[in-house]
Amino acid sequence: MDLDPQLYEGLPDPVRKAWERSLTSGRAAMSRRRLLRLGSLAMGGAALAACGIPPAEGSRGGNDPEDTPDHSKKERVLNFANWPLYIDVDDKNKKKRPTLDRFERQHGIKVKYVEDINDNNEFYGKIKPQLAAGQDTGRDLVCLTDWMAGRLIRQGWAQRLDPARMPNAVANVEDRFRTAAQDPGRQYSYPWAGIACVVAYNKKATGGKKVTSVSQLLEDESLKGKVSMLTEMTDTVGMTMLDLGIDPEKFDGDDFDRAIARIQKAVDRKQLRRFSGNDYIDELSSGDIAACLAWAGDVVQLKLDNPDIEFAIPESGYRFATDDLLVPAKARHRANAEELINYYYDPKVAAELTAWVNYICPVSGAKAEMEKIDKDLAEDPLIFPDAKTAARGKAFRPMSDKEQARYENKFAKLIGA
Repeated sequence: MDLDPQLYEGLPDPVRKAWERSLTSGRAAMSRRRLLRLGSLAMGGAALAACGIPPAEGSRGGNDPEDTPDHSKKERVLNFANWPLYIDVDDKNKKKRPTLDRFERQHGIKVKYVEDINDNNEFYGKIKPQLAAGQDTGRDLVCLTDWMAGRLIRQGWAQRLDPARMPNAVANVEDRFRTAAQDPGRQYSYPWAGIACVVAYNKKATGGKKVTSVSQLLEDESLKGKVSMLTEMTDTVGMTMLDLGIDPEKFDGDDFDRAIARIQKAVDRKQLRRFSGNDYIDELSSGDIAACLAWAGDVVQLKLDNPDIEFAIPESGYRFATDDLLVPAKARHRANAEELINYYYDPKVAAELTAWVNYICPVSGAKAEMEKIDKDLAEDPLIFPDAKTAARGKAFRPMSDKEQARYENKFAKLIGA
């Protein structure tokens, strides 16, 4: 699948190719709700990283609430753009979204909910012309992976949120989510869900052996030819860095090269079967892949379908990211968007949402509510990590445009893209 040239005009070739990988086989193809259970494929966010955090000079574009007139009082509507299959639906009537329907009734706000985010970069290409021109994108609330949310914030294309309108969010966002590299202090965004990259394995295919580290994926002879890693650079390189004792939040060029060299050795000795996108799910389930890097939301669902599937959070740590809600510059209904953010930070509502999407819940108090819905999910460390587990999650540090191009080029050569 080729990208519309307008979406990547002026970008270095390796970055463009990374976008294309995301659209066809990377986290842009990650299932939001297990496709084996629903019979449909959802698209998820790419895992590249953004540039710096401070808004670019001369491009405020609605940074402050007073920059953009808000029409929420007169216009009780909200245009909400999200990823496919990233909200709860009624099992009997797929057109109904219980938590969102209740929000409309309780708050008198009609929500136009559209699932038109299939890839962070692709979506950015859709809204960039309007944002650059200082125009309304037609969307009041969007859900973007943290690095892309940071990009909009840096460029001055996100509206500052009013904490006075979001008491639930301010009070209930879990401590680990209260600040982020892309948005210190959470002035512009709040997490919809957390995403973790872990190690998964099929215990039948491994002969009962536990696979708990990246070292085993790269070096265990018994797994030779039955291992896959991800086509997403930040996940594969980030997890390898952690195994090497390198902090992906603070790495330099030499650290990056060490991680690439280690993976290259595994490639050269044919330890790895291949680099994959979301299609590792079916290969892991069938046993064609014995062990791999995997996205936690997929693993939670896959375990329901296959009792042979297990996961491990390596002692060295795991890759962590968030999908964040923010209000684009010039959006007409910021206050309505803030009402919705506040609503989903009610622990009961958050638990209902999480019971369906199965990603890390960022809302304090939701675990207690989840126990009333599904005790197994409430105890699942991939959905509600305890403090020790949460502390082991590491982001991939923001990169400059030049760094991103250089690193993506090296990674593309490694995986043969």
